[in-house]
Amino acid sequence: MNSIFLRIYGGVLAVLVLVALLGAGGLQLLNEVRADAHRERLAGGTFRLMAHNMSSMTPIERRQAANLWGRLLGIPLRVRTLDDVSLDSRLEARLLRGQVLVEQLRPRSTTVFSLVSGSDRLVLTGEVEQVSEQLARATIYLLIDELIRYPEAEQPRRLAELKRARGFGFDLALLTRDSANLDDDQRRRLDEGDTVMALDRGGEAIRVFAAIAGTGWIMQLGPLYPLNPYPPQLLVLIGVLGLSLIGLTVYLLVRQLEQRLSELEGAATRITAGNLETRVPDAGTDSVGRLAAAFNGMAKHLQRLLAVQREMVSAVAHELRTPVARLRFGLEMTAEAQSDEARRKYLEGMDGDIDDLDALVDEMLVYSRLERGSPTLTFQRVDLRALVDQVIGELAPLRPDIDVARGDCAVAEDGSCWAEAEPQYLRRALSNLISNALRHAETRVRVSFAIEAQRVRLDVDDDGPGVPEEDWERVFTPFLRLDDSRTRASGGHGLGLSIVRRIIYWHGGRSQLAHSRLGGARFSLVWPRRRPD
Repeated sequence: MNSIFLRIYGGVLAVLVLVALLGAGGLQLLNEVRADAHRERLAGGTFRLMAHNMSSMTPIERRQAANLWGRLLGIPLRVRTLDDVSLDSRLEARLLRGQVLVEQLRPRSTTVFSLVSGSDRLVLTGEVEQVSEQLARATIYLLIDELIRYPEAEQPRRLAELKRARGFGFDLALLTRDSANLDDDQRRRLDEGDTVMALDRGGEAIRVFAAIAGTGWIMQLGPLYPLNPYPPQLLVLIGVLGLSLIGLTVYLLVRQLEQRLSELEGAATRITAGNLETRVPDAGTDSVGRLAAAFNGMAKHLQRLLAVQREMVSAVAHELRTPVARLRFGLEMTAEAQSDEARRKYLEGMDGDIDDLDALVDEMLVYSRLERGSPTLTFQRVDLRALVDQVIGELAPLRPDIDVARGDCAVAEDGSCWAEAEPQYLRRALSNLISNALRHAETRVRVSFAIEAQRVRLDVDDDGPGVPEEDWERVFTPFLRLDDSRTRASGGHGLGLSIVRRIIYWHGGRSQLAHSRLGGARFSLVWPRRRPD
């Protein structure tokens, strides 16, 4: 993803999905654990009491008690061995330590396990769909059945012992008739031996009441609170966690982008202060990485343009000094000339100096236009044979002592001689190469070309002194003259070959220099025959 927006949006979306999955899974797991703990808390005391009572019974009595209590609870109760119930070692160890297990072994059914006898490995089991009011009623019945074995005055103490020993998950209390918060109808039902269930004033919990026959006690069980599967505090915690993760993810993404943009800003400031060597890391393929690459390209281009400008200003000042000095000298001599013939001679020299200045300005304008950026080029098919013959015909008369001709040429397989190029600029490049060869040749200049399927090669050879190999790249530098026979005495301003290189560069090709078979230098231009779409 190369878009900053998509990266940030994708990161936020991924975090939201992650938080949603973690929240849903966490709530599900937590509610399952809380539900098991709630069921175990409600059923634990009752099953411990039944298992304790069964521990001293005979097998027949156990079966009878299981049937009786099962009817009270509304669930099937069985006394089985640990080998029959097939619990794993972890659950079996918990059961042997006296814990009551509430396990969901089948869908929509919960099995409660309570140890009857550790030595005989007997366990009381009951399958319930939910821990309901019936369990509360049965618990009160079992407790009352236990308490009536003791005198009325000792019953509160015995109930406290049972609460400590059996670990009931709800409150148990013995109340007097006056202290019980019951209305007249509920008191009447208690007197009739019924079990009364009453809601708290807030309606959030249930209390169960039953009278102990023959005594003045009323047993209260509860309050019993229902399980809230989605506690608001937990949802708030998950929301805060989600917002924190989203904020952290967005911060990390934006922080990295801000750091990279700050590097760009700092680099731009340093370039503004004149440090043109400044560059920024351009790693990455996103928009900031592409911006950094474009910024580095811009800085490099600016540095090169300013370097060329400085070189041109320095070189132009140097190049203009000589013709201007000759013009000033010619003016002074013209004023002092004693005859018309002498005056005409000085004027002709001044006219040549003006032509020299005009040629220099023209080359400077062309080079500046090529260096400034991509020039407007109109490519079309150019007949190379006709172009070579035309330029030779224009330049050969300038050096009658030099034999300038077209050499061996290789045309395309279909016999054509065309190549796609900008006609005016290609003609200028060929003219500069032939002019350069004429200045340095001794007797011969040959111009040839070779047209292949994918590229074109144009060669200009001369039999002059040539160029040392270590200077093959330097000759294309603007205003450069080598310290050999190709010196100022041969003419030119040092821009011709630089213009050639820039022209062929904008054609998508390259300029080359090599030794010629004629003994001098060979300048070659190579570019694609067809422009890419």
